[in-house]
Amino acid sequence: MMKQKKSMSLIEKQRAAGWAFLTPAALMIVVMSFYPMIRAFLLSLQTGKGSNYRFTGFTNYARMFEDRVFLRSIGNTFFYLGIQVPIMLVLAILLAQLLNNKDLKCKGLFRTCVFLPCATSLVSYSIIFRFLFAQDGLINSALVKLGILQSGYNFLGSAGTAKAVIILALIWRWTGYNMVFYLAGLQNIEYSVYEAAKIDGANGWKTFWRITVPLLKPTIIMTFIMSINGTLQLFDESVNLTNGGPANATITMSHYIYNTCFLHAPNFGYGSAMAFFVFIIVAVLAFINLKVGDTRD
Repeated sequence: MMKQKKSMSLIEKQRAAGWAFLTPAALMIVVMSFYPMIRAFLLSLQTGKGSNYRFTGFTNYARMFEDRVFLRSIGNTFFYLGIQVPIMLVLAILLAQLLNNKDLKCKGLFRTCVFLPCATSLVSYSIIFRFLFAQDGLINSALVKLGILQSGYNFLGSAGTAKAVIILALIWRWTGYNMVFYLAGLQNIEYSVYEAAKIDGANGWKTFWRITVPLLKPTIIMTFIMSINGTLQLFDESVNLTNGGPANATITMSHYIYNTCFLHAPNFGYGSAMAFFVFIIVAVLAFINLKVGDTRD
């Protein structure tokens, strides 16, 4: 009986220690994440200015679907999502596969070079791309000298090319970030698996599709969810590269929410409604991805 009491007291001490470590983090999550989400939802049900707000129900949510600029921002954001995310993740997997080769020399240098754009400041790299694709920028100067263009083209002044520049900037910055996750996943795969496939006569392409991709599935799902989350909240590139132009042709949802709350006549109720709508989209897409990727019986 004494031994049982001592063992129970030890378990209680372990539980108490566990709660002592968890409580500060849990409180921080509640205060910094859940409380603002609840406040944002309550604010989305109100309209007004300053400290004078009144409850109007779901009026702000109904207004969203009549707001042409917001609907355009949704279309732009999903356009970036549908093109940039697949290209970026495919490039990240291919680069990780190449840089995981045990016979490759200077692997550390190549990995650093691919990851380096991710360490660049969001504002800095957006401004750099803006100067590169300016009408008198480096890209136009090179194209004119090569004889491809007769004069500088306004890449950021046309809707199609401005979107292409934003997508290119996103791919340049975030491919290395996702490559690190795939590289970590590849290094957890035993090399004997590849050797066995090689003995069985599988070529590089079959090995990649039949071994690498299935074993990287959890990592692929994780990076896909993170990329969706990040793209749906895209802000810096829209603001610093094109400022949402021309004529709101490149504006994103987060950019329009910022304009609604801080740039134009402040409307925090309507801005909160749009922000909560983005939150719901992110949550739904993450749930779908997890369900699709869950292979458990």
